[in-house]
Amino acid sequence: MRSILLLLPCAAAFVTPRRRIPALQRGAPLDELEATESGGPLAWFLRRDNPLYVSVPSSAATTLIAEDAGVYDFEAQKEGWVNFSLAVGAILTALAVLWIYPATGYSDDVLHWLEHDICGDNAHLVTLAFGIFFPIVHSGLASLRPLAEKVVGARFWRVVFASCSLPLAYSWIVYFIGHAHDGIEFWNGEPIPWVHGLAWTINFLSFFFLYPSVFNLKEVAAVEKPKIHLWETGIIRITRHPQMVGQVMWSAAHLAMVGTSFTLLTMVLLVGHHVFAVWNGDRRLKDEHGERFELIRERTSVVPFAAILDGRQQLPSDYWKELVRAPYALIAVGTLGAYLAHPYMQAGAALVENTGLVKGGILDPLFAGLG
Repeated sequence: MRSILLLLPCAAAFVTPRRRIPALQRGAPLDELEATESGGPLAWFLRRDNPLYVSVPSSAATTLIAEDAGVYDFEAQKEGWVNFSLAVGAILTALAVLWIYPATGYSDDVLHWLEHDICGDNAHLVTLAFGIFFPIVHSGLASLRPLAEKVVGARFWRVVFASCSLPLAYSWIVYFIGHAHDGIEFWNGEPIPWVHGLAWTINFLSFFFLYPSVFNLKEVAAVEKPKIHLWETGIIRITRHPQMVGQVMWSAAHLAMVGTSFTLLTMVLLVGHHVFAVWNGDRRLKDEHGERFELIRERTSVVPFAAILDGRQQLPSDYWKELVRAPYALIAVGTLGAYLAHPYMQAGAALVENTGLVKGGILDPLFAGLG
């Protein structure tokens, strides 16, 4: 859902005609930049001095040894969105037909096998199984990426990666939503207003700790060749592994609200996977970028703000320019949308639980032929 929301402002670039102007040059004074819109309802947005329309580099841009994170220019991003929409639509359709919809998909068959045949109807064992199997698949395929891309190419391997990770992620998320209150209840923060407010704030902030590669939507969808990026600016100045920090924040916020043994176990598994990804991510970045990564590691930290406090990381005086960028505005909108969608998520998880097992799926004739 957040990926779809990120596409909406891109349509703003096509709403009204604009004059062609040179691309933004680093260090160019903002008062010398022309507006791209002579009038109309979007004139306030379609200006090249609007940092949400085109990212403005900080004063440290000329000293970077890695990439500037979260950079976006609506003028330069007009191409490829039709292919992106088709690719995402195809992937989500395949996910719905082959996995989600009980009459044609196999998520219900796999969950029934896991829940009843393997785990003996113990929800804790089911989430434990997901918490072991998902990291093996997700991190395992990521680790195989350098070797696999030499054989099948970067774009095809991204499709393989998504085809394996998305179904497991969907099933684990839906199972968690449906069973979050299972087990022993140590506390319940849901009816306490200040706990809800604190948890909501922490959860909202956690999404700003997404790893910057997530912003490259065309690479995520394999429309453009996926790369192993080495980032240096923005959230990376605070922590080299923002995804792990964000997961800790998200898990703590949800656990504060729902203090059951099932939720506790699930949060420990999620955080544990991301802690492992700190080591695995550094290893992969070192293999890809070598000495450049070592230089970035020297001036950044895993623990938030540690490198800043001990002087290894110097924030530029205009650091805000590295954060006031379109992807973060879209994250804010997407996060609010996800919060408002919670009742629908809970209803969907209940529907999955109540529907139960519908044996087989659309590929049964193929499996029967192979048998």
